[in-house]
Amino acid sequence: MKTLKSMTDEELVVLYAEGDNAVFDVLLNRHKSSIHSYIYYMVRNRDITEDIFQETFVKVIVTIKQGHYTENGKFKAWITRIAHNLVIDHFRQERSENTISNDEVEVDLFNNMKLCDGTIEDDLVRIQVLSDVKKLVRLLPESQREVLEMRYYRDLSFKEIADITGVSINTALGRMRYAILNMRRMAEEHKMELSLA
Repeated sequence: MKTLKSMTDEELVVLYAEGDNAVFDVLLNRHKSSIHSYIYYMVRNRDITEDIFQETFVKVIVTIKQGHYTENGKFKAWITRIAHNLVIDHFRQERSENTISNDEVEVDLFNNMKLCDGTIEDDLVRIQVLSDVKKLVRLLPESQREVLEMRYYRDLSFKEIADITGVSINTALGRMRYAILNMRRMAEEHKMELSLA
């Protein structure tokens, strides 16, 4: 008879789904370090990492217990995808709670060198352009928006984006290209002027 530690993830999942709760500790211990590191790499905050980590494994438990986990030999990739989606949800929620952040960043007229030579009209144009860009980003398909936000708002490389989203670097680059083309097309259709000049 195999020991729990020598069993594959899939074998452990079957036992857990059948009611052997002790096996979950083996699964958790096997993957907690890499999942924890992955979440922390994305959010760079220990408290948020803990919250998302806990939520990830709650989802894992619920999905397996409800019989919705499909065995395909990729248990770790499946948990990582759950963690990834929860991280994206976190950033989305943060963005919606913080909608003024990008528009209001440079409104301190006295301490901002960039604004010294500008007029109030310049400020209004820049604020309008930022607002329009954010609207266009929200209209993009999910896969394109995800790549664009990771590249421009979180400054990740295309290799990092490819690793996180589970696609090739060429696919990530393609999504970025289509995102920019789509934004240009939508800007033209809505007669938006996205230039600061």
